[in-house]
Amino acid sequence: MTPGTSRSAHARTLASGLLFGAGIAASMIDLFIFHLVLRWHHFYDLSTPEVARTVDGFFHALGWFITVWGLFLLADVRRRGEVAWLRWTGAVITGLGAFQLLDGVVNHKLLRIHQIRYGVDLLVYDVVWIGGSLLALALGGLLLWRSRRAG
Repeated sequence: MTPGTSRSAHARTLASGLLFGAGIAASMIDLFIFHLVLRWHHFYDLSTPEVARTVDGFFHALGWFITVWGLFLLADVRRRGEVAWLRWTGAVITGLGAFQLLDGVVNHKLLRIHQIRYGVDLLVYDVVWIGGSLLALALGGLLLWRSRRAG
């Protein structure tokens, strides 16, 4: 812990970063890139295109809610004192990686509610998606570890 910073501030910083990172992964990376720009999949592909777009709308709203929630927590931490930016950055990257890993393993592989892309060999896409998630988790974890040591 940074001298003069409470456990509560560290927990709020961590929660803020995790929420913000997961929200950015959901709203910006997954929804904007894969759903809207590339049109590779929707959040729920096991029904009609209308249902898929409707579920994407709810997914989009939830992703932004989580992002804004993380920003409100960050504003609260900032209002109460100085933000440990290395810790927050590590938490953001960890949240991003955790969301992508959850999506890649649970939604793509276990529940099969959508795949990254259709009509192609998925192995390369899965390795990049899940591997990228694991790299983000490792980098975020390293930054979080360094932020503890910095204190």
